Amino acid sequence: MTREITIGVVGPCAAGKTTLIKKLEEHGYHAKQIAQEHSYVQDMWARISKPSLLIYLDVSYENTMVRKRLNWSRNEYQIQIERLNHARNHADIFINTNNQSSEEVFLQAMERIKNHI
Repeated sequence: MTREITIGVVGPCAAGKTTLIKKLEEHGYHAKQIAQEHSYVQDMWARISKPSLLIYLDVSYENTMVRKRLNWSRNEYQIQIERLNHARNHADIFINTNNQSSEEVFLQAMERIKNHI
């Protein structure tokens, strides 16, 4: 079952983007990761991807270190957050993933997607 909308997912590294996209696709949604956290072009997510619905997944610096054992500084994390500001401000759905399992994030996303379509 394919949905007619395209869901864009943004957020800092280790926020859970890949996992959420996989689960959404398993349920028939067309979802894609937008690498906004690596772009200096603030509205790249809108220019290139043009999603029908934008989901912003948030995660703290501390949790990125636990989830992926990333070898980066707080400053590098903060740069990603700054690059994501435009997407965050324009997101249709915002989910803080810090204290949630991937299944909880998925269920929250599904509930909110249904409210938007």
